[in-house]
Amino acid sequence: MDCAMALYERALALDPERASTHYNIGLVHKYRGAWVESLYHNRRASDLRPDDEAANWNMGIAATALRDWTAAREAWHRVGLRIPEGDGPIQGNFGIAPVRLNPDDNGEVVWGTRIDPVRVVIRNIPYPKSGFRAGDVVLHDGAPVGERQSKGRTYSVFNVLELFEPSANSTYEAEVHTDDAADLEALTTALDMAQVDHEVWTSNVRILCRQCSEGVPHEHATDDVTPPPWPDIHVIGISTTEPAAARKLLMQWSSGRGGLLSRRVGSGDKNRLLRFECALAGIAFR
Repeated sequence: MDCAMALYERALALDPERASTHYNIGLVHKYRGAWVESLYHNRRASDLRPDDEAANWNMGIAATALRDWTAAREAWHRVGLRIPEGDGPIQGNFGIAPVRLNPDDNGEVVWGTRIDPVRVVIRNIPYPKSGFRAGDVVLHDGAPVGERQSKGRTYSVFNVLELFEPSANSTYEAEVHTDDAADLEALTTALDMAQVDHEVWTSNVRILCRQCSEGVPHEHATDDVTPPPWPDIHVIGISTTEPAAARKLLMQWSSGRGGLLSRRVGSGDKNRLLRFECALAGIAFR
């Protein structure tokens, strides 16, 4: 990018009013996270060519990163989006969206609630190695990279640019032993009833090749049509600020107390909680 930037700056010196040059410089600054410079050049590109949708979107992204809500509203109005009025942060309901965490590394796609055109609150529980937590607010790019489906609808996937606001939730990992699906369901039902946010990572996460992840997921010729056997070790991700409630339920399930033991599990199968630990601390606990 350094070589490209040097050429763009030379071109800008020759023609300071060229919109495409300002746009390209703003684009480089966007991916560097240099938001002040990105906002300036994308605004210049938009002023010179008001119908440049890409420049307007990048102006909105940079303004959002800078918490410049006046400039952000101006950018979204330029692309024809309806934005809640006001001077403070934009807080609306823009539907659900899948976003890709760490797109330049081993990207992980999670779902969230969009609160403005380029900010999403993560609703899934990401793997701890991602560095993100459920409840994090992330800033994402405006160009879609891939698709996912939910309830018969297709949604574009957007790459995350940076963490905007960290969550107080910590991510915990529970490793449990059971070869009975009904037994595991008894545990997840109890967690649901206690309103403990959780996901069974062992069965709920699908690993995709890069082509599928950044395009449309599809079947491979080498895919095994025979479903894998039911595992007897399961890893459950738990997102909470109060781990005591989750720990209590896990211990009850492990020892068979509180009606959390499947009828098909014998007394010799008790003490089935293998591990419960904090894998990624929330911001309030750091």
